[in-house]
Amino acid sequence: MYAIVKTGGKQYKVAVGDVIDVELLDGDTVDLQPVLVVDGSTVLSSASDLEKVSISGSIVGDAKGPKIKILKYKNKTGYKRRVGHRQRYSRLEVTDITA
Repeated sequence: MYAIVKTGGKQYKVAVGDVIDVELLDGDTVDLQPVLVVDGSTVLSSASDLEKVSISGSIVGDAKGPKIKILKYKNKTGYKRRVGHRQRYSRLEVTDITA
């Protein structure tokens, strides 16, 4: 059984025991919102069926993404600015999918 869940504006395919990196979350346990649930040959996608499904996970730790370097430059004006960004993620382990 696997499910498509939505968190942080992105969708992820998860199964029980999977560890995924998602946008930074608070707390120790998380309940995720399912978009689609597949159980063998049965596919649940209607809103009334998805209300009965619960997907829970626990936060294992935090992680950081790669460093992104940004350079702003304008010719002939002497303007140059260098900025960096490193996104923080929560490492999430899916513990249970109940349908």
